[in-house]
Amino acid sequence: MPVINPYIRRLMGVLFKIIFRGNAFVIWIQDRLTPKQFIIFSAILIGLTAGLAAVALKLFVHWLIFYIGILSSHRQIFIAMFPFVGISLCALYVFYINRGKLGKGLSNILYAIAKKSSMLPKDQTYSHVITSALTIGFGGSAGLESPIVTTGSAIGSNFGLAYKLSYKERTLLLACGAAAGIAGAFNTPIAGVLFALEVLLVEANISAFIPILIASATGGLCSKIILHEDILLNFKLQQPFDYYNVPFYLLLGLLTGVCSFYYAKAFTVAEKYFIKFKSKHVLRVIVGGLGLFIMILFIPPLFGEGYNSIKLLSNLNTDLVFANSPLVKGALSKPMVYLLLLLVILLKPIATAFTTASGGNGGNFAPSLFIGAFIGFLFSSFAGEVGIQLPVSNFTIVAMAGILSGIFHAPLTAIFLIAEITGGYELIIPLMIVSALSYAVSKYFMPLSIDMQKLSEKESINTQNTDSYLLSNIDLAEFVERDFTVVPEDIKLRQLVELISSSKRNIFPVTDEENVLKGLITIDDIRDIMFKQNLYDSVSVKQLMHSPRYILTERHDINLAMKVFDESHLWNIPVVFNGRYEGFISKSTILEKYRETLIKTSIE
Repeated sequence: MPVINPYIRRLMGVLFKIIFRGNAFVIWIQDRLTPKQFIIFSAILIGLTAGLAAVALKLFVHWLIFYIGILSSHRQIFIAMFPFVGISLCALYVFYINRGKLGKGLSNILYAIAKKSSMLPKDQTYSHVITSALTIGFGGSAGLESPIVTTGSAIGSNFGLAYKLSYKERTLLLACGAAAGIAGAFNTPIAGVLFALEVLLVEANISAFIPILIASATGGLCSKIILHEDILLNFKLQQPFDYYNVPFYLLLGLLTGVCSFYYAKAFTVAEKYFIKFKSKHVLRVIVGGLGLFIMILFIPPLFGEGYNSIKLLSNLNTDLVFANSPLVKGALSKPMVYLLLLLVILLKPIATAFTTASGGNGGNFAPSLFIGAFIGFLFSSFAGEVGIQLPVSNFTIVAMAGILSGIFHAPLTAIFLIAEITGGYELIIPLMIVSALSYAVSKYFMPLSIDMQKLSEKESINTQNTDSYLLSNIDLAEFVERDFTVVPEDIKLRQLVELISSSKRNIFPVTDEENVLKGLITIDDIRDIMFKQNLYDSVSVKQLMHSPRYILTERHDINLAMKVFDESHLWNIPVVFNGRYEGFISKSTILEKYRETLIKTSIE
């Protein structure tokens, strides 16, 4: 049974002190290295720390599952009870220790990059390890990779804060930690690099690539040295690639794209179901735990990450996958196998949503690989029933890349993750075909990935589009200009001319006594009469003003504001917050800020 070596624990303790407190030796090194050299040095430390954190988490979860099997005597009814225990412990930790705040999922990291200058709280360097270990170690139906990525990102972010690095350097080290986390979880350093570049960084060049590569290699080395093969997800190919099967890989790519959309939709709907229990913490845990108990009782593969079931499927051992289910009596018939496989595919996103939304902590990375394996196995097995003999093991493996690509919109990560897991590039062509097609189909149905969609709905941030991402860093309220002369609605032309004579602006907001915007007056509106003194006391402001066609409110973010500017062809638009006039926003000011942000966030 694997345990965490005491020397590894001591090393991790030392590394965490260096990251949090600003070690004098590291500061001494920082003073003697160029900024680029120090980034390389930092990438090694962060890669080592994040890699060891990933390894420790994997070992601890493996240890918990091992003893759950012993305590339950491998009886399914007792095994199905443990996820409820894990979710309850996780919810108690978050509520009492973390004060109700955790920041789950990749959307949490993307939000930190876009809105918080790549700063993640210190507690996220360990809180996600603890909560995900409790959730998934006790059988929660989710993955460890998202918490591992968050942990690695927090390690990189806090290292940058401790040593007073700039925003772009902090963002780069955050990505280094995420890459090392993925590499440590799977022993896949190339996939770790591509994940950081595809999912987290908007754009980067070769100088950003090198630190991420070093950090990922360091994290992967930790996994290679410490973790055993039975803990890691790995396969050995049983059959070579046959180009005669390309048409069926094309069909598989289309299928995995549609299934990716189903997964995202089912997960989102099930997750939103728990919104009604937002303030009812105990009831939320009970509903989630009970739902998981029922699903896992009848469908055993839904227990935990499910990597063991994936290995069994790739070796064609379906009887062992469903061995403990009360639905199975004796030997499995083929129709029953297909029905159970379909149930697993349909229920996995719901089980994952029940795990995370009810109080547990986990991600969609492992579940995407899980249902990919089941889809590939079902597709190739059913083809055999109609007389088309396909390599079932290969299709099981390749479909994993298809679902991962479709859900996360990260085809390169999916291709190289599976290629590294299988120990070679024999399947690189079908991996490319299936991942690309799945991505294209998924992108058609859902333009944003599952995490970006969640973030976009809440914060209107899109890090997959450079302009939208950079604009999302700009707070609209910061650019309200208040040096416009306000005109009371009940005055005459005479008083208006006096106000205009002392103003440097050519547009004037008209308000009532409660500062409610009633209209606008421009110099062009009164140019013909402003010098006709015989009209000074007979023409009122109400007669001269016109209603504004476009107004910005507290409901507009910076991206929506720019759309209004483009639609209106105006350069100044009035701002009304909570029904009260605040000032104007200038398009030129926003564009100037955008230019500054573009320079600041470019990764050199």
